[in-house]
Amino acid sequence: MLKNIFSFFKTGSDKDVFTDNKDEIRKIYEQKRWSVFLSITLGYAFFYVARLSLSVTKKPMLDEGILTNTEMGLMGSALLFTYAFGRLTNGFISDRSNIKKFMSIGILVSAFINLVLGFNNLFIFFLILWGINGWFQSMGSAPSMVSISQWFSNKERGTRYGIWNTSHSIGTGLTFIFTAWVVSSFGWRWGFWGPGLLCIVIGILMYIFLQDRPQTYGLPPVAEYKNDHTAIPSSTESVSAAQLEVIKNPAVWILGLSSACMYVTRYAINNWGILYLQETKAYSLVQAGTVLSAYPVLGVVGAIASGYVSDRFFNSKRNVPVLIFGIIQIISIILFLFAPGINPWIDAFYLSVFGFALGAMLCYLGGLMAVDICSKKAAGAAMGFIGIFSYLGAALQDFVSGYLIDKGASTVNNVTTYNFEMAAYFWVGASILSLILAVCVWNAKSKE
Repeated sequence: MLKNIFSFFKTGSDKDVFTDNKDEIRKIYEQKRWSVFLSITLGYAFFYVARLSLSVTKKPMLDEGILTNTEMGLMGSALLFTYAFGRLTNGFISDRSNIKKFMSIGILVSAFINLVLGFNNLFIFFLILWGINGWFQSMGSAPSMVSISQWFSNKERGTRYGIWNTSHSIGTGLTFIFTAWVVSSFGWRWGFWGPGLLCIVIGILMYIFLQDRPQTYGLPPVAEYKNDHTAIPSSTESVSAAQLEVIKNPAVWILGLSSACMYVTRYAINNWGILYLQETKAYSLVQAGTVLSAYPVLGVVGAIASGYVSDRFFNSKRNVPVLIFGIIQIISIILFLFAPGINPWIDAFYLSVFGFALGAMLCYLGGLMAVDICSKKAAGAAMGFIGIFSYLGAALQDFVSGYLIDKGASTVNNVTTYNFEMAAYFWVGASILSLILAVCVWNAKSKE
């Protein structure tokens, strides 16, 4: 059975270049490049819609007594734990896979899991199914990076990766606006049904428009097409050897730890931000969702800026930009969590600045810096290796945050309020440690 599964997902065989007509090659190449790029960017955004549905339904489910904060924290940890190991495993697999099939199947299964959860009331089934959802969610990020490496050359990669990285923010923004409106209008169950139905449509479209490697269509490798041989050719190195080098590289381990700490803060805002605003500032669900939507909107700008700035002004080096964006991220999250007063516009401003910086940091620490210093034959492995650190950090965050929030709860006249102070210190400390670790690989370079 496993053999049949791997055979289904396996990338196609290389074909001889079908023509010597450069204009015809260019026409087909550019059509497929746009098809690939739009598919992975918009498609991966909807992976987030199917992943963050729980974040929006937390308050209604608390109010109905369906789940506690600790139980929801365990659910979040289950998803992120399986996602972490899935990122590693599926990252290695995606280097050998047909991304067209790999990503579309992943989002379709995730969509069906959301649909099933909308009919459920029992914690144990929430826990198991949400954990399974994490595995299929992991079939999105590394395959996207593999597609970028297959269809875009070395000099294009930073800019294209930065634009693709907007998918994080697009998906998060859609969740905080679309899913919040659906839940407010129709109840928490539609917080799972709505994303599930939407993502089934997206999965079908991805299967239609995504593409396998250029060579499987009789096109030349992208380095030849763009005449961009900026690295020493590694054609004699096998994929397995290149992947082993990823694991042996100390700088990749440090980048993984740095990304893990960054993901603590990122998923703290993603998974607890709406509840934080509802509990500490008495915002309604729609108000909280609207305020939270400010940060992914500016995250799009930060993600696009990150690749362009480092490619254009720093000769594709990421060290100085990551220091600048990291400092901005730390200051903005401190202001959001600890500045006095209740004002939706000011909170949205703080979150906008945070989102701008986070969009860039996700680009650098979430994969690009690791891909830069590893063989391009192991782009998926590099993304997967960073991914397991990132999402183990996020999984730890969800459990610890849920515990700290429940521990600070108090009940007066049968009304329970939640204290976020200790959780907030945890989130800020993680951001500071992330930047310190990132600076430790200031001079890391690729051996190619």
